[in-house]
Amino acid sequence: MGITGYFELQWKCLVVVALRLLFLVPAGVPARSGESYLKDNITVRQGDSAVLKCNVDNKVSRVAWLNRTTILFTGNEKWSLDPRVVLLNTAVTEYSIKILNVNLYDEGPYVCSILTNKKPESTKVHLIVQVPARIVNISADVSVNEGSNVSLMCLAIGRPEPSILWKFRPSKVDGKGSRVITEGEYVEMTGITKDMSGSYDCITSNDISPPDKRTVQVTVNYPPVISRVRSTGTAVGQKGVLWCEASAVPLADFQWYKGERRLFNGLNGVKIENKGKESMLTFFNVSEEDYGNYTCVAMNTLGITNTSIILNGPGAIHDVNNAALSPASSFLLLTLALTLSVLSKF
Repeated sequence: MGITGYFELQWKCLVVVALRLLFLVPAGVPARSGESYLKDNITVRQGDSAVLKCNVDNKVSRVAWLNRTTILFTGNEKWSLDPRVVLLNTAVTEYSIKILNVNLYDEGPYVCSILTNKKPESTKVHLIVQVPARIVNISADVSVNEGSNVSLMCLAIGRPEPSILWKFRPSKVDGKGSRVITEGEYVEMTGITKDMSGSYDCITSNDISPPDKRTVQVTVNYPPVISRVRSTGTAVGQKGVLWCEASAVPLADFQWYKGERRLFNGLNGVKIENKGKESMLTFFNVSEEDYGNYTCVAMNTLGITNTSIILNGPGAIHDVNNAALSPASSFLLLTLALTLSVLSKF
């Protein structure tokens, strides 16, 4: 710093001291000499503008706005280096300033100091800055095996202190939709099951702005479970199809067997199609030798399972319980169902 800069700094300090003595505002302390008026707090959201008003009359000889130890304006002269602080051209009875794009560091006490007939007065205003709730940290998506323990975290900031709510949206459509599971920063799950696989929404709010939401995807890996098999009776020379469906994460790989012999796609007049969690074994031209018991095997890295499906002649239906119903037994079940329906009306 040169000599010129040194003297300029000293002059500035002397002017500030002189102003404080003039308005009787001790350094770092709001003015308490003369009459003091405390106005209501002004609450503003971060990013918005705040207007601080001060009423004056024609008897006022000097006026200034101060913030803590900083002089913002003296009369029409701006002392603050902050371009966001401006003096408003309002009525002659009002001396007001506006702070643009308010931030947290703007919060605090503001004093309008007035000198009237050599008698100092001051109006005090406390600016409160509210901050919308915002999620600042959240767990990454996770993939775990069934039976594991899982902990999810969601951290949020805001003023006032935001609340945190967790909602669960299952991967499997079960008719329940999303539901609230807990409140707070953490979700603890012990012995997780495949039904707990899905989207976990962290929602934070403090009523200052719309809620902030982020999602953690939880994938639960589990071994195959065969959920559906189906076979329809097929006549010789016709096309026959066996269906096998298995739920698993990761998706299951399928194999088909007749007895101990594994079947391959395109060989011996059969076609094997695997689409997602379903496998189809197709016979293009069923022969007497094709009738019989077949095994559907479903496997992934976590396990293996199998079930039997029977390819029958016309009229037989293989249900999900792996039982073959003959035409006679099907007719008997239909007769019993009709009888029960008639009796229920009496």
